[in-house]
Amino acid sequence: MSDFRAAYINELYKISKKKKITVTIILSVLAVILTGIVVYAINRFAGIRITGYSEFPTLALSVFSYTLIPLFTAFVCIDMFSSEFVEQTIKITLTGPASRFKVFTAKVLAAATFIAANLLFVMLITLIVSLFINGIPTDLFKIILSYIFEFFPIFVFALMIILICNITKGTVSAFMISILVFLLLNGLGIVFSAYKSFLFTSAFDWYKLFLGSYINFHKIFRVFVILCGYGIMLFGISNYLFDKKEL
Repeated sequence: MSDFRAAYINELYKISKKKKITVTIILSVLAVILTGIVVYAINRFAGIRITGYSEFPTLALSVFSYTLIPLFTAFVCIDMFSSEFVEQTIKITLTGPASRFKVFTAKVLAAATFIAANLLFVMLITLIVSLFINGIPTDLFKIILSYIFEFFPIFVFALMIILICNITKGTVSAFMISILVFLLLNGLGIVFSAYKSFLFTSAFDWYKLFLGSYINFHKIFRVFVILCGYGIMLFGISNYLFDKKEL
């Protein structure tokens, strides 16, 4: 267990040293502030209230869950897998005491930690900005719940990126294919709306199921089971490819 913990800490350390983390923080803050300015201007000068006292953080989440958060997640996953194989730095990791399975699991867990930290950071920033727009949020519990449940579809998306990284041989190809697959899945959800619920990308806004006065627990559980199925499948295939991948 100690070798797995060491591998996990090592992956977190490598992520923390990436310049993309600084870029992620700066862009997240700027994006939230810009969104807040737009919302404030519309509420103040156009006379149209598009957000209530507790809705700005969830409004921002509905925008970032399809844009910045998946983008930052893709960058981190590609860095952990494709970049290390291209630069051959993966050899240093694999020569350690941890097995390939433990290294792979440590990388996946590190990606999950990044996603959780990114969502937490965005939530805190949106809460601060919302103070200047509408005052203290009145339903903090639902806001926290929204960001917690947003973790699951983003994590499944990260597993899809990891799968692509283990199939492709370069960072650029991994990124381009990831973007194309993401757009394709969203496009399929629009064209074949009857089958949209079977695509994990349609769950990027499933947190909205918790925001209404009526909560459909059956639908929530159904989406959760679908996400778990995708997660298990993507993790298993990616781990197999990672284990067989040549250095």
